[in-house]
Amino acid sequence: MINKYPTLYSFRRCPYAMRARLALRLCKIQCIIREISLKAKNSEFLMVSPKATVPVLVLPNGEVLEESLDIIYWSLEQNDPSKLKINNQLANETNKLIELFDTEFKFHLDRYKYSSRYNIKNSQVHRDKARDILVQINTMLEGNNYLWGNNISLLDISILPFVRQFRIADKEWFDDNLGLENVNNWLNTFLNSDLLASIMTKYKVWEKDDHVDDTMLQLRWSLSFFRYPTDEPSINSSREGRVKNFQFSCHNIIFVPKDPAHCPN
Repeated sequence: MINKYPTLYSFRRCPYAMRARLALRLCKIQCIIREISLKAKNSEFLMVSPKATVPVLVLPNGEVLEESLDIIYWSLEQNDPSKLKINNQLANETNKLIELFDTEFKFHLDRYKYSSRYNIKNSQVHRDKARDILVQINTMLEGNNYLWGNNISLLDISILPFVRQFRIADKEWFDDNLGLENVNNWLNTFLNSDLLASIMTKYKVWEKDDHVDDTMLQLRWSLSFFRYPTDEPSINSSREGRVKNFQFSCHNIIFVPKDPAHCPN
């Protein structure tokens, strides 16, 4: 038996899983969501994806997407009502910036936020290195609500979850001493948005024998917070990364997303 809907294995606070959920949300893709415990990973999840990291999206045809960017690009190929796609002129710079945040920024973020785990004595060194990267973002945001103008894009949803984590490491310092007003405003807009609230619903950790909650089957797509251009940009959504096939039968489903009243950190 093959599912009618894609199944997303996710962890609520993981920035990679967050950006996958953002894409699915903005692309209005109905899917099954299964919250994974990273400390006690479900055996069925490990069978689907032996690399055992989230997010993982299992498509109805059994295809498995094991990278967050693959999930984003797949979502854009299905539907893009939010005009997330980047035109060809901006594609190269967009890819470079996403790579910068996935590598250098994430490297310094982890050693700043989890300094004891990495045995780092002076985490401020890594905090300042991450801030240096945000200087470029601050310049791009001058006069704009988002990185490529006044509409949210692929680039915004790909890096905002990491900037959110950077703030969580020391909220007082970020809010009062970061010294990058445009970045503060950009992140605050995201933190206070219905969009973020809608993808941060708290689900119980998925177990194989869980039953469907029929109250979770309704979707609401009111995102009046965002404005979208009328011109359709060129498509830049070529998928990269590891993709494999896996015939998988799902029995217990929860649909995402919903619109909760608030979004806890």
